[in-house]
Amino acid sequence: MTALKIFAEQHPRLTAWFALAVGMVVIMLWSAKDVGLLPTQLAALVVATILLAGLCVWIIGWEDDTEEPQV
Repeated sequence: MTALKIFAEQHPRLTAWFALAVGMVVIMLWSAKDVGLLPTQLAALVVATILLAGLCVWIIGWEDDTEEPQV
C-alpha cells in the first residue's frame, strides 16, 4: 500500500489517468451491454475511452503548468 501511495505522489497525472480511465470504461461497458457490439468494436471503444481519459487529464493539467511555483 505504501508503494502505491508513493507512486501516486510521484506521478499524479498517471494516477488520475488510470482512475478516470477505469471509471469511464466501467460506465461505457455498462452502457453498451445491451447494444450488441462485436468484440472488436467493444475493444475499439475501450481504447478510445482510455485515450479520452488521458486527454482529459492532460487538458486539466494545463492549469497546473500556468501557475507560478510558490517559494
